[in-house]
Amino acid sequence: MKVERTITLEVSYPKTVSYTELNETEGDRIKIMATNEPETEAPLQFDIENHEFMIPKKEIGPGPEQIPKWEKSQAYQDLMGFILAMNSAVKGKKMTGDIPMSPILTNLLQVLETLNSWVQEFPPVDQPQRFGNKAFRSWFEKLQQNCKQLVEDILEDKYKKSSEEISIYLIEGVGNQTRIDYGTGHELAFAAFLFCFYKIGVLKESDAEGLILKVFSRYIQLVRNLQLTYRMEPAGSQGVWALDDHQFLPFVWGSSQLIGHPRLHPKSFIKPDIYETFAKDYMFLGCIKYINQVKTGPFAEHSNQLWNISAVPNWDKVNTGLIKMYKAEVLAKFPVIQHFLFGSLLSIQPAKT
Repeated sequence: MKVERTITLEVSYPKTVSYTELNETEGDRIKIMATNEPETEAPLQFDIENHEFMIPKKEIGPGPEQIPKWEKSQAYQDLMGFILAMNSAVKGKKMTGDIPMSPILTNLLQVLETLNSWVQEFPPVDQPQRFGNKAFRSWFEKLQQNCKQLVEDILEDKYKKSSEEISIYLIEGVGNQTRIDYGTGHELAFAAFLFCFYKIGVLKESDAEGLILKVFSRYIQLVRNLQLTYRMEPAGSQGVWALDDHQFLPFVWGSSQLIGHPRLHPKSFIKPDIYETFAKDYMFLGCIKYINQVKTGPFAEHSNQLWNISAVPNWDKVNTGLIKMYKAEVLAKFPVIQHFLFGSLLSIQPAKT
């Protein structure tokens, strides 16, 4: 017996995105569909003049019994809509292609360049501990002190009032100051940071491709620099059973880039000549190249989940499976979501149906 439940995610991104969860006796599977059909009702324009912004705060806890509250929230629906819409926007697209860049995308890139330049101001300090270099805390403190202004400076006057709320997600998106670690929860916070610019109406449909293939990919370069410079620990890593020590979304969106590629198939990505040649074009292959730079030993041993993915017949199935895995291994995990912050733009209130 099969029970089908379709959930439509209202998003004002490139496409109307829906996903269907099929509960079957042999297990769950998720089917992702994207269409260019217009929504039955146009999304309401964000009322920036009268909106009351707030400082985001934790809402999930003290235990995992609160996860259903998160999964029914407007924030969950908005973020899933964003992730799926961006997934659709980059399908079959290369990072080195002709990608339109609006002023806001260029400004977001400049923010990331600024954060990266600060790393040189705070070189690693000599310390007995191998991991978690304490110089990261000095870098992080500078981010805390300047982040609101960085965000405010890239917004037009009428949007500047949102900067305090939005900037919190950028601060949360680079790692933990106390533990000096970084993981998929921090990556999710940065996705929330990007989503907020859509929410207030600063980003447009035409920005989606550049947002992921240029801005998000630059963010990945930044956090890799932080991880290597300050020897940051993986936050909540499952070791060999994890997809990756630090990231997840580059594999989701990166696999979408490869859908329909005439020559690059999943079985190819573990070959050095493939990921070395195409890392600059495809986010997924860039991740594989990076993993092989920072880890030693047989790939099948240190990255078993990715090794298994190389046996999947096509990128469509890889992409669908990774989205399902992301929901289960990141969005449904209390150790990740207990740290997520909710505000006026990403609300803990139940999703509107």
